[in-house]
Amino acid sequence: MMLNKYPLWKYILILAVLVVGFIYSAPNLYPDDSAIQISGASTALQVNQADVDRAAKALADAGISVKASSLAENGKGGLLRLSKQEDQLPAKDVVRKALGDDYVVALNLARTTPTWLRHLGASPMKLGLDLSGGVHFLLEVDMDKAIDARLKVYEGEVKSLLRKEKVRYRSLPQLGNVIQLGFTDDAEREQARALVRKTFTDFEITPAELNGIPVLRMALTPAKLAEIREYSIKQNLTTVRNRVNELGVAEPLVQRQGANRIVVELPGVQDTAEAKRILGKTANLEFRLGAGPDDSKGTTEMFEFREGGRPAAAVERGLIITGDQVTDAKASFDEHGRPQVNINLDGHGGELMSRATRSNVGRSMAVIFIEQRPTTTYTKQMVNGVEKDVPVQTFKEEKKIISLATIQSPLGSQFRITGLNGQGESSELALLLRAGGLAAPMYFAEERTIGPSLGADNITKGIDASLWGMLFVSLFIMAIYRFFGLIATVALAFNMVMLLALMSLLGATLTLPGIAGIVLTMGMAVDANVLIFSRIREEIANGMTVQRAINEGFDRAYTAILDANLTTLLVGGILFAMGTGPVKGFAVTMSLGIFTSMFTAIMVTRAMVNLIYGGRDFKKLWI
Repeated sequence: MMLNKYPLWKYILILAVLVVGFIYSAPNLYPDDSAIQISGASTALQVNQADVDRAAKALADAGISVKASSLAENGKGGLLRLSKQEDQLPAKDVVRKALGDDYVVALNLARTTPTWLRHLGASPMKLGLDLSGGVHFLLEVDMDKAIDARLKVYEGEVKSLLRKEKVRYRSLPQLGNVIQLGFTDDAEREQARALVRKTFTDFEITPAELNGIPVLRMALTPAKLAEIREYSIKQNLTTVRNRVNELGVAEPLVQRQGANRIVVELPGVQDTAEAKRILGKTANLEFRLGAGPDDSKGTTEMFEFREGGRPAAAVERGLIITGDQVTDAKASFDEHGRPQVNINLDGHGGELMSRATRSNVGRSMAVIFIEQRPTTTYTKQMVNGVEKDVPVQTFKEEKKIISLATIQSPLGSQFRITGLNGQGESSELALLLRAGGLAAPMYFAEERTIGPSLGADNITKGIDASLWGMLFVSLFIMAIYRFFGLIATVALAFNMVMLLALMSLLGATLTLPGIAGIVLTMGMAVDANVLIFSRIREEIANGMTVQRAINEGFDRAYTAILDANLTTLLVGGILFAMGTGPVKGFAVTMSLGIFTSMFTAIMVTRAMVNLIYGGRDFKKLWI
C-alpha cells in the first residue's frame, strides 16, 4: 500500500504561504476614507497643524462632517477624513476658500488599513478608475504662449545675426505674432531683409514704415505656426507622461484630446496634491542677459527676485535659451553646502549658450523661473434658487529671478543653477526639467473624481457574478465529486485569497475586466481538480487500490494540467503585450490566476487529501 504523505516541511511551507496570503489580502477588507489633502503651493511652504485646524473649522461651519484631521504621515501636508463621500467636492471648495491660493487643496483617499498590517508592508489592491475611481485632469495647452516663446527665440537669433553682420537696428515692441525691427535708412533695411530671408526660411518678411522709421516686419508662415502648435502639444504630452512616470502611478491614462488638450487619469493615487503640483507646474526657465547701461526701456523688463529682500533687476527681453533645451538636470550641493541643479543642454541649446556668453563675458546673466500660480475669485451666482459664492479659478504667470550672476567665462552645454530655496526645491526643479520642459504653459481646465464608469450597479453585479460563479462551481463539483468536491471548494477559496494577496503585493490594478479574469480563474482552478478527480475515479474503476489511485491520479493528471495552463499563460502574455487598457487588466488577472490555481489545485488540494486519506486503509472513496 502506497502512503500518500507529504514530509513535514512541505506541510509547513504550504501553511506558511497560505498564512502570508491571508495577511497580505487582509487590507482589502478595509475600504479607504474619502478625504481632502492640503499641501503648500511650493515646497517652501509647509502645512502646519494650525492650517489643518483652520480647514477643519471651516468645514464644521459649512455643516460638513469631518471624521478626523491630522498632518500627513510624511510631513508633506494635512489630511481631513470625511464621513461621506458625497461631501468631497463641496469640502474642497470650502477649504480652498478658507486657506487661499498659497495652498493646493486636492481630493484624496485615506487608508484605513490597521497600522500593524502597514508595518508589514501590506496594502490594499489598487483599483482602476472603473471600480474605485481616481482623479481626472483635463489640461489645456496655451498655444499663444508657445508661439510667443518661439518668437522671442527667433528674435534673439535675428538680432544676433544682424550684430554679427554689423547691420545697425533698433528694437521695437512685438506686434502680436510679428517681430518688428527699425532701421536708420532703407538701405540697411534691405540689407537686413536679404540676410533674414537667406537664413530664416520660415518668415514672411514685409517692409513697412512706423513714425517715419523704416521697419522690417517678420511673421511666421501659417505652416510654421501649425508646426509649432503640433510640436507644443506633442512635447507637452511626452512631458506629462514622463512626469506621471516620475510619480510612480500604476496604469495611468495620458492621451491627447482635440487640438490643445491632454487628458490625465490617475487611478488609485495616494497623493493627488503632489500629482497636481507636478503636472500643473510649467517649471520652465528662461536664460537672459542682464540689462546693459545702453539698453533702452523698450528692450528690457524688470523682474523681482524669488528669494525676496533684493531689489528688482532689469534684464533684456531677448532669450538666450529656454528650459526645453535641457536634456538632463540633477540636484546636488555646491562647495558651501547650498542646493544647486546641474544642467545639461542639447546641442542647439549649448551652441546658443556658448554664442551668447562668449561675447558677453563680464556681463550678468539672469535665470528666470516661470510658474503658473492659481488665483481663485468668487462670484455670486444663483444655484438651485439660492445665491452662493461660486469659485472661479484662473492662473497667473509668475516670472521671478532665481539667479543673477556675472558671466566669468563662456558657458557651454553644462553649467549649474544656484539661488534655490532649499533641497526640496532643487530636487523638484531637477525632476521637472529631467522629465522634460513644457513647450507651452498648461492650465487645469477640469479636475474631478471619476466614479465607476459603468455605474455602481454594474460594479455590484460584477462582484455578485464572482460570488455566484464561485457558488455554482462549488455546488457543481460537490454534486459530481462529493467529499472531494468539498476539498476542491476549500482550495478554490484559498485560490481567491492567494490571488488577491499576489495582486496586492505586486501592485497590480484590478479593473472591471479584471473581475472577469477572476471568474475565469475559478473555472480554470476547478478544471484542474476535475482532471485529477476524474483520473482517480478511472484508476479505482480499473481495480487499483485507493491509495495507489490517489497517487496515480495526481501524478498522471499533472502533465495535462501543466500543458493547459502554459498555453493559457502564453495567450495572457500576448494579450498583455499587445493589448491596452481593459485588455491588459484582464490579462494580468488571468495570468496571476494561473499561478495561484496551479498552487492551490495541485499542492493545497493534495495536502488536504493526504492529511485526510494518507496512510489509511480505505476500501472505497466518496468521489
